[in-house]
Amino acid sequence: MTRALLLTGALLGGTFTLAQTAPAPSLTPAQEARALAIEKNLRCPLCDTGESIADSRSTISGKMRDSVREQVAAGKGDTDIYVYFSQRYGNFVLLDPPKSGRNLLLWGAPLAALAVGGGVLWAFLRRSRPAANLPDEPLNDAGGFDPYLAQVQRDTRTGGES
Repeated sequence: MTRALLLTGALLGGTFTLAQTAPAPSLTPAQEARALAIEKNLRCPLCDTGESIADSRSTISGKMRDSVREQVAAGKGDTDIYVYFSQRYGNFVLLDPPKSGRNLLLWGAPLAALAVGGGVLWAFLRRSRPAANLPDEPLNDAGGFDPYLAQVQRDTRTGGES
């Protein structure tokens, strides 16, 4: 009885393995180049490094590569293939997300940050310029200088104590 179960399990397991490793459709050189370009623009959903499915060795990347090849062989366009994967995995899977909708924030945020940073730097540099025509003598209290500061400035100019 156990021998029969083992034999049945081995046969089913072998059939299942053969079904998983079905050969990918053969592509023309132009279709092969197109499939590879699409694979390089799709991100592996499991890889933390953000590598493309063309470079990844994960199981899901292999299945995604097979799906790309099948769709290219079926005559689907690049846009259709990208839409298919973005519907299944979200726009995260696209290494070059579309420049529309909420993705404009992704594309525009670095430019906006650069513009704001440049504006802050410009304002800081403009304010920190020294005034060219300061008087030699300190101003009186109405002008904003402290009388003690005036005494210190006089002492440092003469080099001695008063």
